[in-house]
Amino acid sequence: MGMADQFKDKSEQMKQQAKQAMGKAKDEASERASKGRGRSDDETRRAQQEAQDRLDQDYDA
Repeated sequence: MGMADQFKDKSEQMKQQAKQAMGKAKDEASERASKGRGRSDDETRRAQQEAQDRLDQDYDA
């Protein structure tokens, strides 16, 4: 096997690793996003209320 073939094989190997890493990163990002959307209505309302309370306190000062 010549050096050109070795470089070509290594290049193909690295391309495959990059594709796998991209796919894994997309899967992880998708999973994190879906967890964020999975909040219950109570948690969302509580977060909104806390934000409103902080805003009200800032204007009271």
